[in-house]
Amino acid sequence: MDTSTASPRRTGRDALDAVLITSTVLMGLIAGVYYCFTCAIMPALADADDRVFIDFLQRVNDTIENPVFFLSFLGAFLVPLAAAIMQRRRGGGPVGRWIVTALVLYTLSIVTTVAFNIPLNEDLSDAGAPSAIADPAAVRADFEDPWIAWNIVRTLLATAAIGAMSYAILLRGRARAGHTDGA
Repeated sequence: MDTSTASPRRTGRDALDAVLITSTVLMGLIAGVYYCFTCAIMPALADADDRVFIDFLQRVNDTIENPVFFLSFLGAFLVPLAAAIMQRRRGGGPVGRWIVTALVLYTLSIVTTVAFNIPLNEDLSDAGAPSAIADPAAVRADFEDPWIAWNIVRTLLATAAIGAMSYAILLRGRARAGHTDGA
């Protein structure tokens, strides 16, 4: 498409489409991290020795704190927020409501992470070197079941956010096909 002849309104539509798609991708990346822990990592560690379990998760918690992850984690909130603002300027409507629904669901996954998973991760880190822990079974018991439960909650919330954002994209596409502004 030759953007030099595109109207400002058309360019704005394309920008919103790009922001909606980027929102969905970012939410998908984060939901995928949570899902991977739910379906693969934690089940794989279920029969691991307590010290191996603690050591591995301490390493993961240290490693995941990196710029790429933080950019995705925060971007999955900020980009949908931008989409909500852009759609609100177009009148909101059903598309706007689904964007806000996605944003609320993703925000709840962030709240779950900050209120439950991160404190559990910090407790695990504070336990010290796995080889020096007097009772690794107790440390693991305090961590494992609550962390898994809250991870499932945030996985479901983040996945539902993707569904809501996807539905917003669907509604927007239907509205564009009908040559309306997407209500």
